[in-house]
Amino acid sequence: MNQKSRPTSFDIAYRAGVSQATVSRALRDSPLVSEETRKRIREIARELNYKVDKNASNLRRQSSVTLALLLFEDPTPNDTLINPFFLTMLGSITRACARQGYDLLVSFQQFSEDWHADYQDAHKADGLILLGYGDWFLTRDKLDRLVQQGTHFVRWGPVFERQPGMSIGSDNRDGGRQVGTHLAALGRKRVAYLGANQPTAPEFRDRYLGLCDALQAAKLSTEAALQIDVIDSTELAGYAAAQALFARGVAFDALFCASDLIAIGAMRALMEHGLRVPEDVAVVGFDDQPVAAFTNPPLTSVLQDTKLAGEKLVDTLIREIRGEPAVSEVLTPTLVVRRSCGAGLAAAKPVGKSSKTR
Repeated sequence: MNQKSRPTSFDIAYRAGVSQATVSRALRDSPLVSEETRKRIREIARELNYKVDKNASNLRRQSSVTLALLLFEDPTPNDTLINPFFLTMLGSITRACARQGYDLLVSFQQFSEDWHADYQDAHKADGLILLGYGDWFLTRDKLDRLVQQGTHFVRWGPVFERQPGMSIGSDNRDGGRQVGTHLAALGRKRVAYLGANQPTAPEFRDRYLGLCDALQAAKLSTEAALQIDVIDSTELAGYAAAQALFARGVAFDALFCASDLIAIGAMRALMEHGLRVPEDVAVVGFDDQPVAAFTNPPLTSVLQDTKLAGEKLVDTLIREIRGEPAVSEVLTPTLVVRRSCGAGLAAAKPVGKSSKTR
């Protein structure tokens, strides 16, 4: 530090071996910083004769007219680590911010980082939009801390009673129910599901539960052997899950996949086993990403309205920032039927060790 210059919070952070954001929180007696660390930081501040710049502090407390969009890492076959579904939502969020007169700060986050305190707490943004969450139970702890801080935030994801903060999400159970009802109406008898059935992945689980609702209503099988757990929404994960289904030797004539990318990988596995889509096995995905219309055959999928979702996320967050009434919302998805589910074809004979394949 130059002796003629005024000490800064960065000087304190360097001496204490912590981040500047931690120094800022410690000097405000934030409970997010341990008492031991706060004491050490205050001692260093006294040694350096550090004085808070009140003008700058007041300026930071004013609205930044900026929202922060935090994208969380997701397993992908390339180095983007961003779920393509969220990229389709990005344009809608950006346009919605512009219409409301807000700038948008976009940041890629890792779950290991202290993302829960780095934005509104540092006055970079007035509120946070969160896309992606990984393990729901692990993320919930950080969301609880955002609530304790008084941070304004909204996330895309499942809507629960007594949840931390507000969220905008799809009715995933209804989406799964639409898929099951449609496949049953086409005469498909044994529908397998490639996707997680775990509380830690509530959106994927709800899609499976909705499928089961429809199949049970149609008096069709929902045996456990027809469900393969898939956590990662990638083509590779879908391919591996379909191979695992073949290894079980169960008969099936349709696949409902928890995402379009899983479905695309699964279709590759079906092709390698000499099966035709949809003649032998109908395939349905979820998300209706742009690529779904260009697979061979074009993929039937459940559309999540990303345009409306982006608008709702921005509007809900700004209402919360302004102290206006704001609530979580569940959006209704729509089944988009294409050739991969075999609409108009005669019902297929289930494939597997218990039946002959063509």
